[in-house]
Amino acid sequence: MTTPAGSGAGFGSVCWWGLSPALDLQAENSGSPNVPTAQRQGARALQCPSSPRTSNPRMHRGSAPLGTQAPRPPVDPDSQADTAHKTPELDVLLLGSVDGRHLLRTLARAALWPRRRFNFYVLENNLEAVARHMLIFSLALEEPEKMGLRERSEAFLEVWGNALLRPPVAALVRAQAERLANLVPEPDRLAEQLPWLSLRALKFRERDALEAVFRFWSGGERGPEAFPMSRLWDSRLRHYLGSRYDARRGVSDWDLRMKLHDRGAQVIHPHEFRRWRDTGVAFELRDSSAYHVPNRTLASGRLLSHRGERVAARGYWGDIATGPFVAFGIEADDQSLLRTSNGQPVKTAGEITQHNVTELFREVAAWGRPRAAQGDKEEELRLEPQPWTSASARESFTVHFLALGSAQTLHHKRCYQGRFQLLYVACGMVHLLGPELGACVSPGGNLVVELARYLVDLRPEQLQAFSAQVSELAREAGFAPQTGASPSETFARFCKSGDSAPSGQDPAVESEPAPGEVLACPLEVVSVPRADPAPATGSPRLSSQPQDSSAEVPAPPQEALTTESPAQNLESAPTPDQAPHP
Repeated sequence: MTTPAGSGAGFGSVCWWGLSPALDLQAENSGSPNVPTAQRQGARALQCPSSPRTSNPRMHRGSAPLGTQAPRPPVDPDSQADTAHKTPELDVLLLGSVDGRHLLRTLARAALWPRRRFNFYVLENNLEAVARHMLIFSLALEEPEKMGLRERSEAFLEVWGNALLRPPVAALVRAQAERLANLVPEPDRLAEQLPWLSLRALKFRERDALEAVFRFWSGGERGPEAFPMSRLWDSRLRHYLGSRYDARRGVSDWDLRMKLHDRGAQVIHPHEFRRWRDTGVAFELRDSSAYHVPNRTLASGRLLSHRGERVAARGYWGDIATGPFVAFGIEADDQSLLRTSNGQPVKTAGEITQHNVTELFREVAAWGRPRAAQGDKEEELRLEPQPWTSASARESFTVHFLALGSAQTLHHKRCYQGRFQLLYVACGMVHLLGPELGACVSPGGNLVVELARYLVDLRPEQLQAFSAQVSELAREAGFAPQTGASPSETFARFCKSGDSAPSGQDPAVESEPAPGEVLACPLEVVSVPRADPAPATGSPRLSSQPQDSSAEVPAPPQEALTTESPAQNLESAPTPDQAPHP
């Protein structure tokens, strides 16, 4: 019997966590992260023979993504000093990175590379994802004196991947949300307290809506009934499984063993995967009875058609098929975490995730102490710490959030033309990849596209079709495959050739662009996520065209919805532009 399972509905219309392991963006910018240093230096001319690289020529190669044991890059002592009184910069544009895992991974491994300043430009398709970015980084960069390492890592795991929270973590979310809600409308205080954050590119109405999101998180509305997460989760699951709901245990075991395990995620344990499928709790760090407070950071709104009228509803529209185990739980630097006994992994994905997140936070907090190889005391003594402190590290990077829907208009601004050395595109944002984005990447720059390997609803032939579509979109955008990169089923890697750079000035480019200003298309054309589709026999749509925001979608059962004013959700109910604040 055909049900929505297998049609792509389990991915949802809003992404809350990554569906690929965390990457070191400096290693990605170097070209091929899995090729040893000596081989990579010899293969540089093979990647883009017609395009000189515009990145720092003194940057060393050798760092690897999570779980890859590559040679450690040498640290050039001369590179610690500013070149011509200016620290080299790395500009990265990320579309749909969602949870900040790539940013955290890059910051954690920054001590292994020559000193650089990072400019991360993040573009999401909903403001709730922007708010989660801000909350996650606030937790990761909290002073150790205020919150211990273990407390921070556990709070991050629960907020990031659990549908239900413990009361202490829920209180922490409310306090952080209240603080951020007060900072968003005050740019001066925001720059003083969060120097790593820039909201200048957001529209005024987007900042107002962002403040409303934090107000909702801080408990500004009525109690648990404002977001009944358990009921919403069960409603999504029933709609997704259809007639197979009573056999949901067998469905979860099949999806895990026959799909995720076959695609490289063998460390995910059936017990933790089944628990997440049933309750939404992926990381059970305490007794199960302690998790009963709804995680409001997973709430989002959308327009639904109910009895012939379009109403704004708040609910859970995220992933209910794969889970948050892939981002930090299937790879590790410490290979002992991945060993097996009698053919079974000795560690679960939850335990590996907790270890990796704790190490990430430890390295970000102690930025100036490079990590030596495990047990290699001589290397630890030989590596001299870089002159960065935890406080100055936070001033060595900036996260810029761009306006919603601005992907197709960034190239109209001269300050973004050919600016980025690296472009990252998540699998849910591939339809935005085109010549417009290609014009924002510098000649010789790199493109990394997340593939749909861990989407359990897609069949092998659909995964191949998606990969072929990614290659075609990248080619049209002016990119060519990296010939020196190792084959990967998780990421597709490309580089921009020199002849693909736009010749002449676009007539739409302004002569005097304002710093930090981004043009965005009206939110009326931003795609509104669809509801779970009805049972269908066809394959999921892999078209690169964005969804029609004017299309109506049937409403799920009314008891699973919590209505809200259209003005409370910017993505769901577009409103006219507000006048700029004086």
